[in-house]
Amino acid sequence: MPAKHDINKVGVESSDFPILCETCLGPNPYVRMSKQEFGNECKICNRPFTVFRWNPGAGARFKKTEICNTCAKIKGVCQTCLLDLEYGLPVQVRDAALGRKSQAPSSDINKQYYIQNLEAQMADSPDGSSSFDSEVANRAGREMLKGIARSDPYYKRNRPHICSFFVKGECKRGGECPFRHEIPKEGALAKQNIVDRYYGKNDPVAKKILREQAESKGMKAPEDKSITTLLFLGLPTTTESEVRASLVGACPFVKPIDIKGITIVETSHCAFINFKQRQLAERVAEALSAQGGIEVGGKKAKVVWGRARPQKGKSPATSTPSGEASGSGSAVTTESS
Repeated sequence: MPAKHDINKVGVESSDFPILCETCLGPNPYVRMSKQEFGNECKICNRPFTVFRWNPGAGARFKKTEICNTCAKIKGVCQTCLLDLEYGLPVQVRDAALGRKSQAPSSDINKQYYIQNLEAQMADSPDGSSSFDSEVANRAGREMLKGIARSDPYYKRNRPHICSFFVKGECKRGGECPFRHEIPKEGALAKQNIVDRYYGKNDPVAKKILREQAESKGMKAPEDKSITTLLFLGLPTTTESEVRASLVGACPFVKPIDIKGITIVETSHCAFINFKQRQLAERVAEALSAQGGIEVGGKKAKVVWGRARPQKGKSPATSTPSGEASGSGSAVTTESS
């Protein structure tokens, strides 16, 4: 059995060529790059790595690699923009559509050990590839990704950054300023984090894409924030444990403690899944909408939002929302889709 590598001896990464998407590489087929070994530390694994720097084309800013070659291979992303190489989409969107679970650890010592094992696996592989984080995707998820993916490179992303002095009204260089003279737009998209984008957590760009995709399929989240219930319609004869396992398998970010309760109505072939937090319910709805539903017992079930339970003596239109959908009886109250 081979001995465990010393982290202090193998804690560096060296490569001969970067892993880049077509957008970051630019339209010029003759790009001149500068290479600096151990030029910076990887934003993910914190190891020194080979930094590449280049100009994508006229009017663009100089770009450089932000993460190491190994971390890019783990997720199948570009070393600069950290978007998926196949679809050009954020990792969170891709993993939600494909039901893929991230196996890369986020703690420091576990990351180092994980990287060592991965590099050893790639060294033994004849084509230098890795099987980490690779799972068979469902057809509906792939079709959804193909539908929202850009067909052409988006070179506008390579524009210079906004001039901070212009924002403060102090830039005196005028047209000679190499930065853009624009007022930045405020909002969630202005607060992006490279680590969150890599791990597919709390990415504002991904949230916007998934929300728009869910709304286009009639899965718009209800305005009542107290509603935390989703309905699975068209289920076969099943059990609560099977529904729970299917949900966790389709949405790996869901933990058993996040589910408040599951109620199955056999006469209506449906199940009510009540979550503890509204934010998690929205994320599950977006992920299952991207996957085209959820598969339970070999059958694809439709997913819709629940409605608030009407109070006694009041019609549904004038009832006060209670946050839970009714889980008994043969009549099922669902959000229109």
